[in-house]
Amino acid sequence: MAPTRRVVPFTELDRSDVGRVGGKNASLGEMTNRLGAAGIRVPPGFATTAEAYEELLAGHGLRDSVEEQIGRLHQGAPLDEVGAAIRSFFLAQPLPAPLRDAILTAYERLAEESGRETPEVAVRSSATAEDLPEASFAGQQETYLNVRGTDALLEACRRCYASLFTDRAIDYRERMGFDHMAVALSVGVQLMVRSDLAGAGVAFTLDPESGFTEVIVVSAAWGLGETVVSGQVDPDEYTVFKPSMKDPALNPVIDVRIGSKRLKTVYADTGMTRTLDTPDAERNQRVLADAEIRELAAWAAAVEEHYGCPMDLEWAKDGLTGELWIVQARPETVQSRRRSTTLRRCRLTVVPGEPLVEGIAVGEAIGQGPVVALDAPVDLDRFPQGGVLVTRVTDPDWEPVMKRASAIVTDHGGRTSHAAIVSRELGVPAVVGTGNGTQILQDGRQVTVSCAEGERGRVHEGLLAYEEILTDLAELPATHTRVMLNLADPSAAFRWWRLPADGVGLARLEFIVAHQVKVHPMALLHPERLDPQDRHVIDRLTEGYLDRGQYFVEHLAHGIARIAASRWPAPVVVRTSDFKTNEYAKLLGGRPFEPDEANPMIGWRGASRYYSDGYREGFALECRALRRVREGMGLTNVVVMIPFCRTLGEADRVLAVMAEGGLVRGENGLRVYVMAEIPANIILAQDFAERFDGFSIGSNDLTQLTLGVDRDSEALAHVFDERDPAVVRSIQTLAARAHAAGRPVGLCGQRPSDDPAFTAILVDAGLDSISVAPDSFAAVKRHVARAEAALGDGAGRRKE
Repeated sequence: MAPTRRVVPFTELDRSDVGRVGGKNASLGEMTNRLGAAGIRVPPGFATTAEAYEELLAGHGLRDSVEEQIGRLHQGAPLDEVGAAIRSFFLAQPLPAPLRDAILTAYERLAEESGRETPEVAVRSSATAEDLPEASFAGQQETYLNVRGTDALLEACRRCYASLFTDRAIDYRERMGFDHMAVALSVGVQLMVRSDLAGAGVAFTLDPESGFTEVIVVSAAWGLGETVVSGQVDPDEYTVFKPSMKDPALNPVIDVRIGSKRLKTVYADTGMTRTLDTPDAERNQRVLADAEIRELAAWAAAVEEHYGCPMDLEWAKDGLTGELWIVQARPETVQSRRRSTTLRRCRLTVVPGEPLVEGIAVGEAIGQGPVVALDAPVDLDRFPQGGVLVTRVTDPDWEPVMKRASAIVTDHGGRTSHAAIVSRELGVPAVVGTGNGTQILQDGRQVTVSCAEGERGRVHEGLLAYEEILTDLAELPATHTRVMLNLADPSAAFRWWRLPADGVGLARLEFIVAHQVKVHPMALLHPERLDPQDRHVIDRLTEGYLDRGQYFVEHLAHGIARIAASRWPAPVVVRTSDFKTNEYAKLLGGRPFEPDEANPMIGWRGASRYYSDGYREGFALECRALRRVREGMGLTNVVVMIPFCRTLGEADRVLAVMAEGGLVRGENGLRVYVMAEIPANIILAQDFAERFDGFSIGSNDLTQLTLGVDRDSEALAHVFDERDPAVVRSIQTLAARAHAAGRPVGLCGQRPSDDPAFTAILVDAGLDSISVAPDSFAAVKRHVARAEAALGDGAGRRKE
């Protein structure tokens, strides 16, 4: 009979050893032994075995005592009473001498390898049913960091064994149907990475919110990674586009969001750790540079490919050496298990007022009920089923309460915090990182928590009406006419990746400028024209940028890139800025650069701005951003579209300005479209077709200018009609003339979503594409299919 192995080094483990050392430690062994060739660094360490755990249970009648308490639980004894009793059994007895000696011998060997007499180690629990693709026990047991010396190590190991029976772990196994006595616990002991002097975080090989598979999302905060995992901080978030990683000449980092990072965890002078306020300079500073993000993303991609499933990793950066390390890896278990052909969407059916609080939306659902504001977890009978849990931050002790909640609101945390991860798994909407939720939301107040309005989650007063819509995407019909999406909000783009759309027919820069850049581009370039107050605010926004124009370019490029990545490699038509002067003036610092116009709707807008002295420099920044997306990030599916181009001379001048900025039509596959929204675009369609690669009809402006009706006039609302014969004839004429010149024609607007008859007109005219809001996509797709069927073989009369 082989001798009992109580401790095994990571170098002797692989993923087949889950039953022996648990998922966490088996994965560390697998990466140590199989992925070193990919450059992945895993801190050395060792793991205790399931045999050692069984030996522990056999001593002092511990197994019988545990089984007795589990029996009491099944007979109705309170969970907290049972858990406390079992943990006290583990903590009352010393570790068996053979196990203690094996741990200390392995620790001495680790000390020799590291060249340190008493090296700091992380002591982590690893259950044998943990980190399986079908279940996640992450965070159910305890972890102890900066453990130094033999006595501290043995005590940490003992507490890890006891943590197999924390209240949250017992509750989770009960809920998931796992036999408590069939799950063993392994303790992993791993050299600490000095991330207390640098930073740490997590990485997902898909977007954790939407399940979009073409990105890697890295979260980062200063200090040890516990603040990110526990949700105590709003971390930095970096998004990496997988297809662009294949070309070393490209920068695949398509989005960078700087979190507040208000806290960080560091080593305590007396051992273990302490949490303190992050200095202001670090709060506004990126934790990782692009090169480091790329290295982590490459490792994450290698791990995903090796395991054959989406992965959730924890990483750390050593502040002494500057090296990056992977300290944990587990299968992602929420998004990867969703049925990809079913799209579930909620939407409010009433217009809400101003939200009470808002934060990061987790999930895409809506929940409502009475506020239950808590400082600490409570007995389940004190938390009403369907209450809205409001608290500062959650940890695994909250999970029994969280599963009873209709929604969750926290003051702190980001998209990879404990509250976010568990909420996704439970299917409960959560708004995290509100900052002031516990101050504003009083106990008993009836609220509606909406995560169905994009990236920002909002808490509204009262119980608002809403509906839930389920769409089986596999049942949507195929169409000859391309059905595309109108997208404006980059943060929501990934939400719609499962829609079988043919690309994006309209991505509007105005939303990105207004919500992510926030500053008028000319104000960045000419601060001398600003009043002191605006100048101060802009100085704060652009802190760290020596080139203020680069602030505009970077933020705009990141917004465009997220939208383009969401549909890669399908075309994404990006319309350059089309604010009216009154709208530009509302941007921060905009007033000195915008004239007062009696009728901005037909004033200084669109193409006329791009070559003018008053905005040419601003348009150059837009061109720099577009070039960065296409050439720097590799998202060559971006098609540039020019709005409100009145004359052929204007077209020539705009194309010349674009060329000066490095955007040359035809080079590197660049296509340039023009909006067809002015009668001149229809009348001179053949001439415009010589200058542009395609047309997109803006039906609102075309109707307004064809009929001479202010589209915002209530008095003339009865006259404004896209189905007026003059408008329809214009659409038909454009389609025929454009197709004769070999140019495609699309339409982007709301009317096809609301009016199947108008959709039929567009199909009959032979339009190549119809672009609609994502929530209307399924309905319009069906409208188009019916219209094509009615036309029979004549469907899609357009010229390719």
